[in-house]
Amino acid sequence: MTNPIYLALDFPRLETADAVARKVKDHVGGLKLGMEFFYAHGHHGVHEIAKIGLPIFLDLKLHDIPNTVAGAMQAIHVLEPAIVTVHAGGGRAMMEDAKAAAGEHCKVVGVTLLTSLDETDMAATGIGGTPHDQVMRLAELAHASGLDGIVCSGHEVGAVHSQWKDGFFVVPGLRPADAKLGDQKRAVTPRQARDAGASVLVIGRPIARADDPVAAAKAIEATL
Repeated sequence: MTNPIYLALDFPRLETADAVARKVKDHVGGLKLGMEFFYAHGHHGVHEIAKIGLPIFLDLKLHDIPNTVAGAMQAIHVLEPAIVTVHAGGGRAMMEDAKAAAGEHCKVVGVTLLTSLDETDMAATGIGGTPHDQVMRLAELAHASGLDGIVCSGHEVGAVHSQWKDGFFVVPGLRPADAKLGDQKRAVTPRQARDAGASVLVIGRPIARADDPVAAAKAIEATL
């Protein structure tokens, strides 16, 4: 079985991200580069991290008019990412164009509801219902738009998986049983998410900022 853990390299310094990734490369299945990293280092930074030899997940959360998002997808073709995120809230046309513009081997997944948000936060932005309701609505839209899957919390992945059997599900905001939640409000353990149907487990701080990243990665790997 391919290791489903993707290490989130949320570091502003390329040297730090590269060093941590090289330490744990034998105990993770891929590397996630988000906006903080990409805005700081761009294509050069991605190329450098890609030299480690693991699949690259560009978590750019693209969200704009369809033509602009399609252009952004075309601009990152050369980086050959394994996974790219777009915001499912951008609508069907945007998601369709994003998928059409993506590389042949790139999975495009729609971000449903950030794991830092709860029902109170949703209400403050004018979204009614529960987090579960919103995730299910956007998952259905992403599926209809031809995306490969979605990003959702471990609380929703089981329900989405039951409706979308062949979907590709990315679950962030994961915390080992003994870890602090930090800014995550809807976190579950990596094993819980995997058992519920997660395809990719995104884990950042519990590994990347651990005193011993290798030991932390191995400990999480052992629970799967």
